[in-house]
Amino acid sequence: MSSWKIFHGNNKPHAVEKWPDVPPWRRFGGKQEKNFSETEKRGKNFIVNPSIIETVNAAIYLRRPILVTGKPGTGKTTLAYAIARELNLKPVLVWPINTRTTLQDGLYYYDAIARLQDAQLEEEKKPDIGNYIRLGALGTAMCPTKEPRVLLVDEIDKFDIDLPNDLLNLFEEGRFEITELSRFFHNYNNDKESVEVTTHDGDFKELFQGEIICDQFPIVIMTSNGERDFPLPFKRRCLPLFMEEPNLKQLTKIVEAHFDRDEKNPLSQEISELLSQFIKMRDEEKKELATDQLLNAIFMLLDENKPTGQEKERLIERLLTPLTETGNK
Repeated sequence: MSSWKIFHGNNKPHAVEKWPDVPPWRRFGGKQEKNFSETEKRGKNFIVNPSIIETVNAAIYLRRPILVTGKPGTGKTTLAYAIARELNLKPVLVWPINTRTTLQDGLYYYDAIARLQDAQLEEEKKPDIGNYIRLGALGTAMCPTKEPRVLLVDEIDKFDIDLPNDLLNLFEEGRFEITELSRFFHNYNNDKESVEVTTHDGDFKELFQGEIICDQFPIVIMTSNGERDFPLPFKRRCLPLFMEEPNLKQLTKIVEAHFDRDEKNPLSQEISELLSQFIKMRDEEKKELATDQLLNAIFMLLDENKPTGQEKERLIERLLTPLTETGNK
């Protein structure tokens, strides 16, 4: 039985003496990774081209969001981390979109029930309303700050029908109101001039009169897989960026970056052949493949206990199964 296998399927329990190394892009934490931030992990190996550089710089100057389209695995989400890393900005604020997402979900959450319960328990002391408000990723990105935040609006094409127009108004006005705070300041007798609330990433922000006014427009990256089209007024106010699938030269750079290869420690002949095979399957045979699949296959070939012979061929075939197929037998 091949030494690379951990699970044998023989129904015989056994201890694992040594777990395999973790792929660089699948590290999640732990003592050895305490200084390895998500921005560093995901942003350092991003390969850019002139169109990406020009679009990002134009967005920064014009204070406009970027609408990034392209096939899965072309680096749409990674772009946000690459920008934050190169410009030494705070960690990326991520707002994932689904069919039920509304603008309110991105702006803030108010826990009215918890506030009512605490008020009943502490009748003599009114709880601070700021304790029950947490800004979302979008709301945090719009807060006044010395440097812009990078906001990743992921898979925006899964939007609720009203979301594009709501976002359009927010980005044009650069401000929004927290209704509960406005009511607190205007309708109740209190001696407070401000309230401190929690941001999406766990910091605290002091708010005045319940309104947030943006002074540094965030660098907004909105990704789309092309599942739905957007209203023309929305597209008109965004900068479009289509992420091309990487060619052989770009793929080689991506692989070298992920696996710490250079001229002194070049890619093996086996990996170079796999790169060519991937390009042929994707471009000539028109099979739907993502760069992630190639990285997975290469990682398995680099393991010291890698499979060999027909077993290796079968494993590579499984890892490079086109996305439109369910799998190999």
